[in-house]
Parts: sequence; C-alpha cells; structure tokens
Amino acid sequence: MLKEGVILVERYEIISRIGAGGMADVYKAKDHKLNRMVAVKVLKPEFRADKTFINKFRTEAQAAAGLSHPNIVNVFDVGEDRGVYFIVMELVEGITLKDYITRKGKLSVKEATSIAIQVSLGLEAAHNRNIVHRDVKPQNIIISTDGKVKLSDFGIAKATSSNTISSNVMGSVHYSSPEQVRGGYSDYKSDIYSLGITMYEMVTGRVPFDGDTTVAIAIKHLQEEIESPSKYTPNLPFALEQIILKCTQKSPDRRYNNMAELIDDLKHSLMDPQGNFVIMTPLGSHAQTVMVSDEELGKIRSGAAAKAQASSGSSSSRYSKIDDDEEEDDYDEDFEGEDDDDDDYEDDYEDDDDESGNKLEKAITIGGFIIAAIIICMLIYFIGQAAGIFGGRKTSDGTSSASSAVSVSEDQDAEKVAVPDLFNKTEAEATDLANSLNLGVAKGGLEPSDEVEEGKICRQEPAAGSKVDKNTTITYYVSSGKGNVTIPTGLIGQSQSAVEAALEQLGLTSTPTQAYDDEVAIGNVISIDPEEGASVPVGTNVAIVVSKGPEEEEEIRVIDVVGMSEEDAKNFLKDFTIVTTTGTTDRVAIGEVMQQDPAGNTMAKRGSTVTLVINTAKPTATPEPVDPGTTPQPTDVTWTCQQSLSAPEKYQGGVAKIELIQEQDGDEIIVYQNDGITISSWPYAINATWEAPSSASSTGRIIFYEMDASGNYQAIDQYPSVPLNAG
Repeated sequence: MLKEGVILVERYEIISRIGAGGMADVYKAKDHKLNRMVAVKVLKPEFRADKTFINKFRTEAQAAAGLSHPNIVNVFDVGEDRGVYFIVMELVEGITLKDYITRKGKLSVKEATSIAIQVSLGLEAAHNRNIVHRDVKPQNIIISTDGKVKLSDFGIAKATSSNTISSNVMGSVHYSSPEQVRGGYSDYKSDIYSLGITMYEMVTGRVPFDGDTTVAIAIKHLQEEIESPSKYTPNLPFALEQIILKCTQKSPDRRYNNMAELIDDLKHSLMDPQGNFVIMTPLGSHAQTVMVSDEELGKIRSGAAAKAQASSGSSSSRYSKIDDDEEEDDYDEDFEGEDDDDDDYEDDYEDDDDESGNKLEKAITIGGFIIAAIIICMLIYFIGQAAGIFGGRKTSDGTSSASSAVSVSEDQDAEKVAVPDLFNKTEAEATDLANSLNLGVAKGGLEPSDEVEEGKICRQEPAAGSKVDKNTTITYYVSSGKGNVTIPTGLIGQSQSAVEAALEQLGLTSTPTQAYDDEVAIGNVISIDPEEGASVPVGTNVAIVVSKGPEEEEEIRVIDVVGMSEEDAKNFLKDFTIVTTTGTTDRVAIGEVMQQDPAGNTMAKRGSTVTLVINTAKPTATPEPVDPGTTPQPTDVTWTCQQSLSAPEKYQGGVAKIELIQEQDGDEIIVYQNDGITISSWPYAINATWEAPSSASSTGRIIFYEMDASGNYQAIDQYPSVPLNAG
C-alpha cells in the first residue's frame, strides 16, 4: 500500500486510497504536470514479481487506452516507478451501480433503462474497436455525481480475432455468460448477456442465479431457465422484460446481434413501454436443455478455483486456462476408436456382398441414364412449346397451354394483400382499414408536414399499392403540423437520457445544465424550457436542467489572508460569512488583517463564519516621566541577518515570497519580506537590516511561500533558528 505524499515518476502525488480489487489498489492522486486530479491503479505488491500478472496488468491498459468515450472511464497513462506498476485513469466522483442498487433496493424502469442505454453506448464503442469487456457487472459501472454512467475495469478484456478466447475466464460468475463458464468462445454477445443480467438486477434488486458456490451458480447459467423479472417486479413494462429475456438467452444466436440493436430497442421501450416490438428468435426444434459433462464440470471447477485463488492474493493467475493439448488428444483417441470399428465393418460387408454389390451398381447406372434421357426430352418439349415451335394446345380463349406458368404466378400474387393508402387518415381509421385486410399498423413517430393537418397520417412504409404478405405491419408517421411539435408532458422527473431521446424523436435538440435539488434524484430532469405542452418549431433547442442531488455541506480550504487588506481578504473569503474586529500590532500595516479564525490553510464548511482581526493605530499616550532611579528602557539598535537558503523540497519553480520573523517584546514581527520573486539558482542569499529593540530575540525563523494556481501564497517550507545580529 502506497503512503500519502508518495510521488510516482515525479508527476503523480498520491492523496488517498479510494478502492481495492483482487490484483490492484486504486488511489486518488494529483497530476502536477497538468494540475488535475486522477485515479491511479497500482498493482498489489504480492503480484509485482509475477510476470503473468504484470502482463495482464499491461493488457488492461492496452485494451482501454484506445477507447475514448463519455461512457467509458478513460485511461491517460501507464508506467512503472521503482518496481511499482500503475495505470493513470480518469477520476470519476460517484458510486458504483452495485452500491446504488443496494441503497435503493431496485431501480425505477426509466432509471434502469437510462443506465442500460449509457452502458450499451460504452460497450458499443469498445466493440467497434474489437474489444470485448468480458466482465460487465454493476461493480464495474460507476454513476458520477453529475448523473453520467461510465464503464470501468477492462482487466480481463480481450481484443477479438479469429481464434479469440479459448481460455476459461470468468469475471463475476453471477454475470458470466454460459459460453464463458464453459470455457468456450467469448464475443460481443457475451457482454450482451452480462448486461442483461445487470438489467435484471436493476429492476428486481436480485440476480437471477445464486448459490453457495461459484460452480453451483455456473451450472445454473448452463442448465436452468431464467425466471421472468416480472415475477419480482409485477408492474415491469412488457417491452423491457422482453429486452432482458432476449439479452439473457443461453444460445448466443438468440441474443441481440450487436449493441446498436439493443440500444434501439431500449430507446423504443421508453416511448412504447407495452409494445410488442422485440423480435425473439424462435427456438429450434432440436434445441434442448444443456447437460454438463463430467469433463466440462471439471473445467468449470478449475476455473472457479483459479479465480478464488487469485482473489485471495496468491501469485497464480486468476485466468485459469483449458489444457488444449489434452482436450485434442482425447478427441483424437475417441475418433480413432470409431475409425477402427468402421474398418472392420467395411471389411465384413465387402466379403459378404461383393458380387451382389457389383450387380446393383450396374442396375443403378442403367436406370440413371434412362431417367436422365426422359427428363431431357421433357425439357426440350416444354421449351419448344413455350417458343411456339410445337404449337401447343389451345384453350377456349385462344391462348396456349404455355401460359400456365403465368397462371401460377398470378395465383401466388392472389395470396398477397395490396397495402391500403393511409395518407391523411386518423390513426383509428388507419387501424380499422389495415385490420380489415389482415394487416397490422405501428406508429413510427411524428413528422412536420405542410400538407397534412396535425394528428393525421402524412407518410407510411411500405407504400400504398405495394403487395405484401398477410399480417405484415405497416409503419405510419403522424403529422405534427406545419413545422411545429408539442413538447410532451411527463418529462419532468425522468432521466436525462430518456428526456433527450423523447425530444430527439420529435426533431428537437437539447442542452443540459446541472443544478442541486433536494427532491429530484441524481441524473433526472428538474425543469425544461420551453415548458411541457408548448408548441415549438422542429429543430428548437430545449434547455433541460438535470439534478445533481441535494447540496451537501462542502468543506473547502480557508485561504490565509493575514497581511492582506480588509477588502482583499473579504474577496478571497467570499464563500464564507465574514465577521471583523479590530486589534493592534506591529506585524502588519494599518488596515491589514493581523489575525483570522479559523486559521489559514484549514478546512471549513462553505458558508461558515470566519473572523478577521483588522490592525488599527495604537492610541497616542502621554509619556510618563522617567524616574532617574529606575532602569532605562531598551533603545532600538540595528539588526542584521545574513543567511543562505537551500532549495525547498516542494518548490516547483513558481512565484515565491520569503519572510523573516523576529520576536520583539513577546510579539512576532515580520522584519524582512521579499515578495513576487522567482528563484532559478540555489543557494539563495538573504541580506537584511532593520531597527529593533536591543532586547529582541537573537534568533528568528524564515518562512518560504509559493503561489498556487489560484494566485494565493502557500507556505511550503520553514527555516527555524536563524541567527540575528544586533549592531
């Protein structure tokens, strides 16, 4: 574990530890080169000597480094310093989806759909770069404080190829696809399965398969059918339930082909929650429950054992691999045995039936020639009749029998239905007309139209008059009027992505901003402008305000304002409530802050009270006569200081300030100050001269300040017990 203050490659300063995993710890750190906060993932010490783990650690960086997407935690850098291997990533302030589900029990439909869409967009970007995540689960999904959802931890991701992934790699077995737990081929559809399990947990608050051991859970993924999520969430919309069930099909061929199809259905479900638009691939007649063989069960157990061993901190890899050579040998032995049996059978057959076989072959050959000759003659006759060479039999209407092919075609067309014209009809009229012809209808959305009044159909697919099979669905689009659309009601309180999708379908754009709100959940919409129900032109930009959740009492740093004027001090402390009093000192000029409470560079809640003591002139007093018999008061003398300073360890080469402080009559007085300097060569010499009482301290201290990014001086070093000489 790294200590606070450790700096990696002279750039990343460790601030605090914020998380830990099976093979790495995650720290919050400051990037001094770019002056930003980052997350640094550091390989645990027990794995640093294992080349296998180091290679997998680097693989994670390589897998994620090429991905740049708003819904993926970005990787900035990767490196090694004094045997410490690390990855520098985007710092996302927020909580994991797992913690969020635990806190809320189960998520609302709109919230779960919004999160699923954002994760799908991130996975789509990874898949487009031929990267399969292979460990999609709520623990690897982060919800930031601004409502953004980001996918993290590509620790067991793989770049796909023609031979991808024959190793038995399981992420969290609760979310692993059947092909993963079997140690088979993993591709994009494995991520779709894991996302389906994650969606199941979001809407029900539980995973579909659970057990006492990882092996028991893995076998359930292979053999048991998933329970319908509506069993645990009775009011779950039909469309979302179908999406989840399609994602979690045991056969990859029955899942979505890619993330784009899944995203389209998720967006569609927001507009038509009870719609029956999810296309489920029929189960083949040969399909049946998968039974796990002893060999496969052994592989699953070995994979689970390897994972458990890695998570307990052993130096062996958590990526347990199948012994491909042994598997191939078993395969060959099985089929070698079958070949031997076949050879014996063939020998016996040849011995017993050699003569009869030869006769049968001759009969088949002769029959084949005869059949071929008959077919050729028939073809010549029909072709000649069609061409008019042989005339052909005339029918009662004078046409030849060669027109029979046309009749067949016409009979086939008679089975099709002509698409009716739905233009300028109401939705109810269109539904009745289509249903009377055994056709279905589905609304495709709204479109502006200068020809058709608002509320009536302005376009359809397929076009009117075209021939289609019975039970075909006609998609129609309803006019929103002459270039105007009405912003629907019910958007307030929905997730940002759901509102943006609804506005986009109306042909509107949107611009989100954020604000604190005590009642609206993080990531949901507080208000929109123009407001709900307003009629606006297509293309209008709608301003949406998204909730950041309740405003917490944030602690911020109190800037050190001692020595500043009262006005400047108040400007620097504008996030606090300022109370001023007066006092007298020689340490600062009249009108400047001589003291503050809380002290500078401490943390305090935003809006709390900071008391400033402003220096005022000492009251003029009439000197009392001195008794000749008393001890004379000390007089001022000339003091000097000559001191060479070494470079402070934390000095970054910025604008600096140096102060020399001497104790005089119980007060600490700044007797020398050099402000606004930049020091390029060391040691730095101080030559100071000032007037002070002869009774002042003969030692002082020097404080070294450096200006930070906000223009404030921060004390970074101190030189105590500096000798001072009285003249």
